[in-house]
Amino acid sequence: MARAGALLAETLALVGEHLEPGVEMSELDRIADEHIESNGGHPTSKGYKGFPAALCISPNSMVVHGIPDGYRAREGDLISLDLGVTLDGLVADSAVTLPVGEISPEAQRLLEVCREALSAGIEQARVGNRLSDISHAVQIVVEAAGFSVVRSLVGHGVGRSYHEDPQIPNYGAPGRGPLLQEGMTLAIEPMITAGEPDVYVHADEWSISSVDESLAAHFEHTVAVTAEGPRVLTAAGAALLR
Repeated sequence: MARAGALLAETLALVGEHLEPGVEMSELDRIADEHIESNGGHPTSKGYKGFPAALCISPNSMVVHGIPDGYRAREGDLISLDLGVTLDGLVADSAVTLPVGEISPEAQRLLEVCREALSAGIEQARVGNRLSDISHAVQIVVEAAGFSVVRSLVGHGVGRSYHEDPQIPNYGAPGRGPLLQEGMTLAIEPMITAGEPDVYVHADEWSISSVDESLAAHFEHTVAVTAEGPRVLTAAGAALLR
């Protein structure tokens, strides 16, 4: 999984280098698809339940699962990139929200808070903690900053399959749910908005956006619970998460 995570992080970094005003989302998808396949992996989203692309690309108020199309990035956009990589039968899953050129102070703060929430959640992925300790840590950071957690979308287990149990909400009281054990691998992924938490599904039955059209951010890492503490398996892309 760490090898899949390294390829994933490398791919996101490559895509990030091409994210600039005027680039089409379908071009970013092509870059990701070709890089993963040329390095012996498979983009996990491609064909997953009929999804037509390697990358989920979600601009601005779109939270997750955007289908890459002819949309061209514009100065000031926030673009969320969500990617899975399968390598030798094992899956890694990660996401990052990137700015296009200069963004507003509020958009910058949204990104910083979402990154901080991810870090807080990862810190709780320790042997002996409960699953909801992760959820609670995320919620505290997000809501203290005045932003909203999208409650209808969750993180999840990941490993031999893309989405495995347990589901990991980004809110809730601490000390509840399954006991975290050594060897668990979790996709921890705060999905937050600058406005209200409500979302809707587009007519394409994939894309999900904020109802009030407020900006959204999404950061995700695949994390292993180890005796030494949380191990981020997609950490090679950490530069994008700063």
